[in-house]
Amino acid sequence: MSLRPIKQVIQTKPTIEGAGVRLERAFGFGKTKEFDPFLLLDDFRNDNPRDYLAGFPWHPHRGIETITYVLAGTVEHGDSLGNKGKMTAGDVQWMTAGSGILHQEMPKGDEAGRMHGFQLWANLPSALKMTAPRYQDIPSSAIPEVTEDDGAKARIICGEFWGKRGPVEGVAADPAYVDISVPPLQRKRIKVDVTRNAFAYIFAGSGTFRDASSPRAVLTEQAGDPSATDPVYDVRNHSLVLFDRGDEITVQAGPEGIRFLLVSGKPLEEPVAWYGPIVMNTQQQLREAVDELENGTFIKHG
Repeated sequence: MSLRPIKQVIQTKPTIEGAGVRLERAFGFGKTKEFDPFLLLDDFRNDNPRDYLAGFPWHPHRGIETITYVLAGTVEHGDSLGNKGKMTAGDVQWMTAGSGILHQEMPKGDEAGRMHGFQLWANLPSALKMTAPRYQDIPSSAIPEVTEDDGAKARIICGEFWGKRGPVEGVAADPAYVDISVPPLQRKRIKVDVTRNAFAYIFAGSGTFRDASSPRAVLTEQAGDPSATDPVYDVRNHSLVLFDRGDEITVQAGPEGIRFLLVSGKPLEEPVAWYGPIVMNTQQQLREAVDELENGTFIKHG
């Protein structure tokens, strides 16, 4: 087994999107190669309804997939094809925008006014950029959960993990998307396909990820393990760990435990031309998409 070196530890940046929604951006609108096939990850959590109720009014998407995972509150959505629905706590929507969709997403808090969820963007390969849009709406009850003997837990949204397979199917980059919790002070070794790019996004608790290589960022002490010789990276809420290649990662939870999203996918290795929510392969394709938005021919299916 080869432990994945850690390329970088990233802290989220406060960002405003939609009609004024305050959120934290882990990555996006920058380098795409290291995260390929993923483009963006936003963490939208807030206890103040004024910071999210304006939502994300009508906007286009083309050439990508948007993955929304709700932990608290609800998100109502609708699109230009007449589809409507509502995601509640624990639900997932995997939307393949394909050739183009116009949609809106409107968050609402729970009884205490709390809203929490994530949106991940995944790129589509050139052969599927103009495919027909589709939705995979996954209720919380359909997402398999696994609890290991050491108390570690996982919700498997997509891909194979700990003997279970997530309900999302037919996705181009064959990604894995797992919500993992590790109990306080427990250490866990987790396999990750060596051919994939991978990252972990920590959204509760704290801990350390062990690195197989020489330090390339600020390191901390060895998480209370005097026998450890590998450098470790201290991480906590709102941290993203970007991994290099290998076939496993090692995480040790801090005193309050740790919870994180582990996401991996096969890189597309294709050129990226990006304009907001439209992601194509060339600037000419982007210009065509913008022209179609202006002249009313953007929607190709339905």
